[in-house]
Amino acid sequence: MTFTYAPGWAEPLFILFLFILGLCFGSFLNVVIARVPEGLSIVRPGSRCPKCGHVLAWYENIPVLSWLGLRGKCRGCGMPISPRYVLVELLTGLLFLACLKRFDWTYELVPALVLVFLLVPLTFIDLEHWILPFSLTLPGIAAGVLLAIPQGEGAVGQAVLGAAVGFLGFRLMEYVGWRAFKREALGGGDKFLVALLGAFLGWHALLGILFFSSLQGSIVGVALLVLTGRAGPRGAPEAEATPPPPQDPQADAPLTPSEAAPVEAPNVEEGEPEPTMTWDFTKPGLPLWKRVVLVPWCLLFQPIPDAQLDETGEEEEWVPGPTNIPFGPWLALAGLEVMLLGPLLARVLPLDVALMLGGTR
Repeated sequence: MTFTYAPGWAEPLFILFLFILGLCFGSFLNVVIARVPEGLSIVRPGSRCPKCGHVLAWYENIPVLSWLGLRGKCRGCGMPISPRYVLVELLTGLLFLACLKRFDWTYELVPALVLVFLLVPLTFIDLEHWILPFSLTLPGIAAGVLLAIPQGEGAVGQAVLGAAVGFLGFRLMEYVGWRAFKREALGGGDKFLVALLGAFLGWHALLGILFFSSLQGSIVGVALLVLTGRAGPRGAPEAEATPPPPQDPQADAPLTPSEAAPVEAPNVEEGEPEPTMTWDFTKPGLPLWKRVVLVPWCLLFQPIPDAQLDETGEEEEWVPGPTNIPFGPWLALAGLEVMLLGPLLARVLPLDVALMLGGTR
């Protein structure tokens, strides 16, 4: 399905328009990246400096140009503005052009642009917060299926099957990884991101996405571990190695170690308890109908414990270790590679790898 548009001499204007549109969408995605993890509205209030609250005038909100004109500093407080804002804007604009190069002015360009619009904020949010918000992944899955409708029943079937295979496959991997390592091996949001990619790209692309994401993530993770001592970005601040001495409310000076209350040493003989998982439908006292209803929910959606339980029975707050790396950005990168470079890679790679990308030789 090819769009009807202006004569060939006007095509450079259309290309420029698409790039500027990508920059503008990238500017909006900066708001999404900053506010969605905090549970804030992406509509109100308007754009403002996160450090001093200075409300941005329209001329301070022009993609790329405003940042350059302000020399990367807030006009209100003079504090630096993160170059990430420009990076997101330029990245979105360039990816829009890459989609045009891949699909030309056809209907396939529309879902490709929507996929970019979803993957960019998911990538940056996961890098910073180690989460993949449902407010982006669930509407993204629905969008992938709905955008397949104009392409016919076959495309809709591919989208639905891709979302189902991606979700169920990663759900199984999530559980098997937890059983093997006795801790969370895959993030709980990864299966929803894979379902999103399957809805847009079809089930046949999922094996290639898994291959490229695992390969590239492993190579970069090992390299970062060797060079910096840490594979992924730092999450929550690590606890202090030596806690401050306890304070006596009756005295000005801190207590000495001999005066402080004794602290019981941990029982090293017993060892740490392993996290356990009890399926909700197996809990005693439930009527049969409730067990039947709970079975599909538990098998598909019940969270898998990823940390030890504290004294109250709740999971302790998880802090990324030096060898942990978020998988979502690598899934997103692999999805873009398969979408934009799939036909090229299928021609130059071995047959078995080409088949993983949905290509033929």
